[in-house]
Amino acid sequence: MKEFNDKVKQLIDIVYQEESDNIKAAGKVIFDAVKEKGILHVFATGHSHMLAEEMFYRAGGLVAINPVLRPFLMQHEGAISSTKFERLSGIAKIIYDGLDINDNDPFIVVSNSGINAVPVEFAQIARGNNHKVIVITSVDSSKNLKPRTIDNKHLYECGDIVINNHVPHGDGIIQTQYGNVGAVSSIICSYIAQSIILEVINLFIKNNITPPIYMSANIEGGDKHNEKIYEEYKNRVKSLY
Repeated sequence: MKEFNDKVKQLIDIVYQEESDNIKAAGKVIFDAVKEKGILHVFATGHSHMLAEEMFYRAGGLVAINPVLRPFLMQHEGAISSTKFERLSGIAKIIYDGLDINDNDPFIVVSNSGINAVPVEFAQIARGNNHKVIVITSVDSSKNLKPRTIDNKHLYECGDIVINNHVPHGDGIIQTQYGNVGAVSSIICSYIAQSIILEVINLFIKNNITPPIYMSANIEGGDKHNEKIYEEYKNRVKSLY
């Protein structure tokens, strides 16, 4: 546990030192869109989908976030089948075409390995339609893996802004005789997600604009505060209801 604690903190420090400029750039893209009534779409498959959930409907978090969650690409409706689905070319186009998208909406696409067809193609489609695409992936790990894509592209090659989570190959940061354990990608991606949100909110404050943020539904006044926000965003953020 001590080794895991130390290595997680080291990894967070690396991300802070090496990815702060990219995180700030991502925050600026999102701020520019949200202040003009755009929303941020967040897409991932497998365990990476937890970043979309981390950013969505969070106390103190941005309202203008649409998590693109498709159950068949997540483990709870079949872990093995979800792995097979995320490797299939063509699914991303079907998901993208089903979204309510404005011209200025940016996207975050997350995949630790960055080699499966669905997240890679999703990023390519969004970018091909002139949307800013922010990618979160393990660049060094991905470079050592063969893509499962038709055009042989990795996710890190498909973003306008690429945030490297610096997670080691295989995800685990504790070496044992049986293999690496102590998966860390969800922890680091949550740190990156909250860092991006903080940067966006900071830009709202710097520009003297009230940021559209949730209050906890479990504190006094939270429900009343949030009800006004729901009305503004319920038509675009489908997961609100």
